Amino acid sequence: MNARGKPPAGRAFSTLSYRPMVPDVPAVDRALTRSSPLASLMQRLKASQACLEVVRGCLPPAMAPHVKAGPIDDEGWTLLAANSAVSAKLRQLQPLLMEALTRKGLKVNAIRVRVQTG
Repeated sequence: MNARGKPPAGRAFSTLSYRPMVPDVPAVDRALTRSSPLASLMQRLKASQACLEVVRGCLPPAMAPHVKAGPIDDEGWTLLAANSAVSAKLRQLQPLLMEALTRKGLKVNAIRVRVQTG
């Protein structure tokens, strides 16, 4: 390169010598453990997934792929249904699902059922 920062005439500019500046970004798992709000979010996400694994065993096999774990909080846990038919069946199964969660030692105050939009 010459004094003006341009490659010398007649020579191809090599991108191999160019290294962009990249900020030191921590790994996602490290960032999650350092931040208490993010750590709390991860803990709730894991709890929601654990609840879903328990209730999947109580669902009819054809219905299970149409149910997803939703948010969990102090008031309860939300199950997301793919459509209104799945939602209606989940509402019928709520007592059975609560019993299964209790047997596994998972504390959930209530199960909310919502139809997933979008």
